[in-house]
Amino acid sequence: MSRTIAVTGKGGVGKTTISSLMVRALVEEGRGPVLAVDADPNSCLDAALGVTVVSTIGKIREEAREVASKGMAAGISKQELLELRIAESLVERDGFDLIAMGRPEGAGCYCYANNVLKDALGRLARDYASVVLDNEAGLENLSRRIAQELAVLVLVGDATRDGIETVKRLFELASEMEIRYGTLAVVVNRTRDGSLPERASGLGELFSTSHVLALPFDPQIGEASEAGLTAFELPPDNPSLNKIKEFLSTLGPPIVGRPA
Repeated sequence: MSRTIAVTGKGGVGKTTISSLMVRALVEEGRGPVLAVDADPNSCLDAALGVTVVSTIGKIREEAREVASKGMAAGISKQELLELRIAESLVERDGFDLIAMGRPEGAGCYCYANNVLKDALGRLARDYASVVLDNEAGLENLSRRIAQELAVLVLVGDATRDGIETVKRLFELASEMEIRYGTLAVVVNRTRDGSLPERASGLGELFSTSHVLALPFDPQIGEASEAGLTAFELPPDNPSLNKIKEFLSTLGPPIVGRPA
């Protein structure tokens, strides 16, 4: 059993930064092992976590298709080959592992790569206490049911008027698409002083959630990014990290996964 947290929002609002802070917080709060999933074709969660992705689901898809077309996988089915390659693509670190969606490497529908990732997650997630999905902009991945059951859906926007309106639209879309989740959280990122702007004050009531987090404009995160540092290298008193830890503490006791 695992607890899946999906992070989504429009591009440029800090989804990957928040996802990486989620991974660190889960590890440090004893909610690991964690499976970090970079489901954005513009993969960069690995850099935020200080690891390097060698192979992606998109690349594996093309390799498997080529092998199958040339009859190079005698004695092993295409599905078995995919499962083997996916297992090999996991990047393993203390407390968390990472798998990346990547891009399709050749022509063809991306749906197959999505289906491969969905099947892989269904099997992999059983070995982890927590799963963090860093999604591409919008709700496309979630609408394809890459993760069947979400414990937490996190909608991220910035503190601008457009940012708040986009979060409202994402909430409406999630309802229309009947995306299933246990807890809804809203993160308003890059606020002026770490408190909700007036335009965001009604989000909790509108979305029927008590989890509306205001993260401050964070110079430490900006400086770390410029220096090529990771989420794990931020100081332990980082205000954004600690607000995320406070939120995680509301989810109940940790789920037990395989040993880290």
